[in-house]
Amino acid sequence: MLDSVDRRTYRITKSSVDLVLTFLALPILISFGVLLLFLNPILNPGPLLFRQERMGKGGRRFWLLKFRTMRPSKQLVRRPGDPLETHRITKFGQFLRSTRLDELPNFVNVLLGDMSIVGPRPDAWSHACEYIESIPYYRERFRVRPGITGLAQINVGYAECDAANRRKAEADHRYVMTASLRGDLNIMISTIGVMLSRSGAK
Repeated sequence: MLDSVDRRTYRITKSSVDLVLTFLALPILISFGVLLLFLNPILNPGPLLFRQERMGKGGRRFWLLKFRTMRPSKQLVRRPGDPLETHRITKFGQFLRSTRLDELPNFVNVLLGDMSIVGPRPDAWSHACEYIESIPYYRERFRVRPGITGLAQINVGYAECDAANRRKAEADHRYVMTASLRGDLNIMISTIGVMLSRSGAK
């Protein structure tokens, strides 16, 4: 675990890296957003962006931005008994999710100071309120800013059950306790591998 001096150096360097990488990513974000403005009416009709209230550092509320991957509720048509999300995610939205391209607008959250590039992935506000009370180590994640990617995302992936949520909380706790620049770099490199392999598909 880093001592107080090393941790301060780490925080300053991490914030600087966040800003540099975010400014480098903004042209990609803007270009891809313009492309989606043309593609969405055909492949994914509806608003360009999706925003959701999430819980950040210190339990603070913020609005997470993503490219929308689901049909608006008013467009939803499904048979009784079918899973809601199966019908809400469009085919193009599934591609955006599996490649993690839907997360590109998160860089705006980094620019606003709500998030970092690497850190525990922020959960929806209602889910976070529940997990704080029911999942060991979950509260520890709020000691740092949430991230676009994190140790739990590359080691556990999407959480679809209580056991997976607990494994993610343990991974996030491990990240908070052992965070370092080398560790962050390894997570970013591993995330590129996840994006290219599309192993994050859900």
